[in-house]
Amino acid sequence: MARIIKKAATRKKSLPKKPVRKKQSTTVRAKSATRRVIVLVATRKGAWLLHGDAARKTWRVDGPHFLGHIINHLVLDPRDGRTLLAAAKTGHLGPTIFRSADRGRTWKEATKPPAFEKPADGADAKMPARAVDHTFWLTPCHANEPNVWYAGTSPQGLFRSEDGGDTWQPFSCINDDPQYRAWMGSVQDSTPDGPKLHSIIVDPRDPAHLYFAMSGGGVHESVDGGRSFTTLIAGMEVVGGFDAANVAFHDPHCVRLCPSNPDRLYQQNHCGIYRIDRPSNQWVRIGKNMPKRVGDIGFPMVVHPRDADTAWVFPMDGQTVWPRTSPDGKPAAYVTRNGGKRWQRLDVGLPDSQAWWTVKRQAMTADAHDPVGLYFGTTSGELWMSRDEGKRWTCIARNLPEIYAVESAEVR
Repeated sequence: MARIIKKAATRKKSLPKKPVRKKQSTTVRAKSATRRVIVLVATRKGAWLLHGDAARKTWRVDGPHFLGHIINHLVLDPRDGRTLLAAAKTGHLGPTIFRSADRGRTWKEATKPPAFEKPADGADAKMPARAVDHTFWLTPCHANEPNVWYAGTSPQGLFRSEDGGDTWQPFSCINDDPQYRAWMGSVQDSTPDGPKLHSIIVDPRDPAHLYFAMSGGGVHESVDGGRSFTTLIAGMEVVGGFDAANVAFHDPHCVRLCPSNPDRLYQQNHCGIYRIDRPSNQWVRIGKNMPKRVGDIGFPMVVHPRDADTAWVFPMDGQTVWPRTSPDGKPAAYVTRNGGKRWQRLDVGLPDSQAWWTVKRQAMTADAHDPVGLYFGTTSGELWMSRDEGKRWTCIARNLPEIYAVESAEVR
């Protein structure tokens, strides 16, 4: 059972000097002050909702939901502020989607969860049938398309629901396209918990403009509503000894679009941190500017809701053996406020030794308050937050199962 921690862990480390901040409009401040934050936590053995007050200083724990079930993603629909979808794997019953129309008070299972279509009679033997192991990623569609959702699965598949997540159909041609199927099968099949389709992004200006990423299998873009996709991998590196021209060897961990500038995307990759500014098709590795003793290998990526130059990452130990722990047992987030030219370590309040956990690709997020609140969950079941964009961290829940995903939502 989680417990609430109202004070940051004591630590003899001085706070960094307060940066000079640009003045924000009183409209933005007033809006933030009137909205409460819900933090949605998906874990290896269930889901929890933490309800914060307007100041984000006290938290009420609601859970567990689906105790014992693997919950890979839990998302509140920002279009109505009530509908929750949970991507679940229910033990021997297999993968499914649960839906709530009342912020988690009651739940119903989807009538038709994501599932691959059966091959037609006489289908090419090179295209064997596949079964969804679990749904990994959930994305609400455009504001002008209520009740429409996208889902990414393991093994890699793309699905769409047009009835609020109750029934799902394969989307686009990629699930059974021979070229995409070839890209989906690679050395990356050894990814823990299986290969995944993730980072499904809808351009807020145009619902026909879509992105998604595959581990492994690269980043892909559609400008025609999913009728066709093109690869977007120029500039991305791959593991030494493999061919960067082969899309199968590209392993993006997390891709994020900047809400304040949808022409900019950031990426945390198996081989570094990248940024792209459209219409360019070239990713630039901005992680080379991270401290060399830390490196730029990790899983999550978070971007500022109002400043496209500001983004956060949470590096992990990137040694050859990939222990998937914090470097030297000293966890820290890093922030850039100039598009990746420089990075600053943010560790005040975090353990300064013997903390051997890390943060998974969906397990770090931000709210839209001013200053921005940051949240991350660890592989050891702790939930941390910062009310000041990472200057100081506080642990707000302990003793949860391994945390797979963290999302935040603002409600009245």
